[in-house]
Amino acid sequence: MTQSVFVIGLRFEHHAEGQALGTGTAKPRISWKYTALGPECRDWVQDSYDIELQRQPTDPDPILAASTPARQVYHVNSTDSLFAPWPTTALSSREIVSVRVRGYGHCEDLVDEQHVVTPTAWSNTAVVEAGLLHPSDWSCEFVGSGRPPQPDEPLPPLLFRREFLISPDRSPLIKCARIYATAYGLYELFLNGSRVGDQVLAPGWTEYSTRLEYQTYDVTKLLQSGPNVVAVEVAEGWFAGRLGYSGGIRNIWGAQVAFMGMLVVDYEDKTEISVASDAQWKWSQSPTTSAEIYDGEHFDSLQDPAGWSTAGFDDGDWEFVKSFAANANILSAPLGPPIRIVEEIPVKQVVTSPSGKTILDFGQNLVGYLRFSVQGGSSQKGKTITLRHAEVLEHGEIATEPLRFAKAADTVILSDQPMVWSPKFTFHGFRYAQVDGLESILPLVSPTTISQLFTAIVIHSDMTRTGWFTCSNPLLNQLHSNIVWSMRGNFVGVPTDCPQRDERLGYTGDLQAFASTGSFLYDTCGMLSTWLRGLAADQDREGLGVPPMYSPNIHRAQPNYAAAVWGDCTVIVPWELYRSYGDAEILRTQYPSMRDWVEKGIKRDSRGLWDSTATLQLGDWLDPYAPVTEPASGATDPQLVANAYLVYVSDLMAQINVVLESDETADRYRQQAFALRKAFQDEYTTHNGRVVSDSQTSLALAIYFHLLPSESEEQVASARLAYKIQYHSRFKIGTGFVGTPILGHALTQCGKSQLFYRMLLHKKNPSWLYPITMGATTVWERWDSMLPDGSVNSGTMTSFNHYALGAVGDWLHKTVAGLRCLAPGWKRFVVNPVPGGDLTFTEAKFDSPCGLIKFHWSLLENGTRLKASLLVPPNTTAELLLPGQKVEVLGSGSYDYDVSIEQASWPPLPIYPPYMPHDDDEP
Repeated sequence: MTQSVFVIGLRFEHHAEGQALGTGTAKPRISWKYTALGPECRDWVQDSYDIELQRQPTDPDPILAASTPARQVYHVNSTDSLFAPWPTTALSSREIVSVRVRGYGHCEDLVDEQHVVTPTAWSNTAVVEAGLLHPSDWSCEFVGSGRPPQPDEPLPPLLFRREFLISPDRSPLIKCARIYATAYGLYELFLNGSRVGDQVLAPGWTEYSTRLEYQTYDVTKLLQSGPNVVAVEVAEGWFAGRLGYSGGIRNIWGAQVAFMGMLVVDYEDKTEISVASDAQWKWSQSPTTSAEIYDGEHFDSLQDPAGWSTAGFDDGDWEFVKSFAANANILSAPLGPPIRIVEEIPVKQVVTSPSGKTILDFGQNLVGYLRFSVQGGSSQKGKTITLRHAEVLEHGEIATEPLRFAKAADTVILSDQPMVWSPKFTFHGFRYAQVDGLESILPLVSPTTISQLFTAIVIHSDMTRTGWFTCSNPLLNQLHSNIVWSMRGNFVGVPTDCPQRDERLGYTGDLQAFASTGSFLYDTCGMLSTWLRGLAADQDREGLGVPPMYSPNIHRAQPNYAAAVWGDCTVIVPWELYRSYGDAEILRTQYPSMRDWVEKGIKRDSRGLWDSTATLQLGDWLDPYAPVTEPASGATDPQLVANAYLVYVSDLMAQINVVLESDETADRYRQQAFALRKAFQDEYTTHNGRVVSDSQTSLALAIYFHLLPSESEEQVASARLAYKIQYHSRFKIGTGFVGTPILGHALTQCGKSQLFYRMLLHKKNPSWLYPITMGATTVWERWDSMLPDGSVNSGTMTSFNHYALGAVGDWLHKTVAGLRCLAPGWKRFVVNPVPGGDLTFTEAKFDSPCGLIKFHWSLLENGTRLKASLLVPPNTTAELLLPGQKVEVLGSGSYDYDVSIEQASWPPLPIYPPYMPHDDDEP
């Protein structure tokens, strides 16, 4: 039977399959999945595995090199397929190793007395290549112009180049060539005129003073015999560009753009040459005269030095660079994927605004930029095209007020040459783009022709998609699509709040709300591991245990603000990543940050609760009851929110210490959580189960975090929550960033999923479907970012792409589809769907760390029968609980079911006061 089970998805650390070029780990851990062919592969479990390594001889002595075993196989008795330890000596810098894996297993339901265990076939070969593992490996310097910046002005992008020679007699002996590169700013790299790599916005955004990531590129095929040239363009990016609201701050991490790189060419005879950035390089101004994250890019093609990135270009009027030493101790290889172009979207419609402007509608709110082409000709020379970006139209014109101080405009001065142009060092959040100046070069062009000139380029961190959801309700499908698109648009290097206005910061509170949803949809672990390390560095720099509210922290001179929920991200997000991916090293790495927050950062009163006089809490941010200009002034006491989360993170700290095998510390946190829970009850609950604030959020917190002392009191709270929903809000949402992720789970926990289905399917404001009835294609920051008359909410915080309220996706995955992780890394999981609402079918697919899970349910005969199919991957276990049935424990394989069920009546109705119109009976 093992011949029908195959090893797939071989990968290293948190790098995607086939993406382990330049790893920074000397002993990279190895993970793999299994897939099965045929229904006979039931209950297959791994007993052990082989790891085969093919190492290239590194000794320059041919006799010693020949004595090195080329193929090494290591056998390990283990059922684990996630993060298997590197089985032998560590990698050397730049070493390349080929790896294969095979598993040994058996089908438990077919095991005879001899317990026959057979091997799978070998996996496909995966290659891991070490980057520069030691500071001493770097033999290059940063190079820049040396010119002082102009006060309050953006730094102009610069061009750098360096020619070198590959001897014709040595060219045939080239074995491989790598470039290791980074920048103070953002860079785009060329070798002999060809773009190097497919990354954009490299090296990304990190806490640059403690971690500057470098990239590794395979450029073997780009070298040529004779003259060669390395060329690079560098812009200010996040490193020195204007960041933050209310005008922002410039030069946060430095006041000049610079590049550092090293080309290493290895020959077959074990020799090598290197071309390093040093004082011999030259620089010039770029035809991109400015490039800013918020304001956009300005390109003057009349100043474009043709051929500047190719050998033989006359750089006689270029200046020699000023070089300076780098701090090699902070140079780090990436832990996760780079930012890449992931999709191209054509123009859906060309419209003319009431004021006569030409506006492109791409039909989808997205994050990226535009690419356009022009044919050239003398009539276009010197003409200017301006592209202005916006997420929505307001009364037929692009709505730019929500951008605040961000211009979000790209400008191109044309030459008489044909060109295809897109910006390199900026990005925008937009569905619509206003094109100004096109009529001056194409006065008779038709909308069809215009649409052919422009394409929207979608970018984000190139995470692997892992989760999918669909159901019978088109509006819910659109909601799920909106959640996915908001995640894509806000996972650009760091997990940002929004992608369009003068903010775009890595807010902790937003992420803790969305982490579980996001980790189902995409493999977030590598990207978020990087971000968490930066958050810990920002926290540690101040030394008081308080993390900033966003990381990287742009307000480095200001004290960090100790806010519950936001600060609790230090505990919640690592825990979610551990649960989702099964990597306990994340907990070990982040534990000092967690401990410092809980033990030093939180200011407490004599009972251990938050000191209400020390910090103004943000509470259930942006709940619909909060005034437009006061998003923290919602229906729920902010101190209640803070202390509910304090109990929760104390519970998590106990569980984390169990994982880390620190039993004594785990006991201490358990006792602390017990005492805090009692203090919470004394402060915020009555003896019969009523909760202070009496809001959807306060009641949901009390239920979901198990803050009430008994089941009877929890029943009172759940009944009260149901009453609040049916009477006070009539199924409209009453929660913000805190209550939204947990409200559905709390109702399901107390057996009231139908009430949440009713809320989920409501179309009146505030609700999840109201934005969809208004044409939304991403999740909004506010429930009413756009008002029913089509005008934009007047608040200064009005984003149309904010993933936080999309945390309801977690309920779609865990309750509607019924998929929930039990053991870290999904080695064991629950399938427990709760059909409801008007849904007649749901299908979910999750490519878990251990293998592909698929589940589908449909209702037949007026909802009295449920048919279901389930795929369980090899070496995992599922606990299936269908409505009205007993739990069934299942090993790997495909399963089909047909059972009778009973459903509650639909729809639940509101409770109306006497004589009031019954205007909320329909969802």
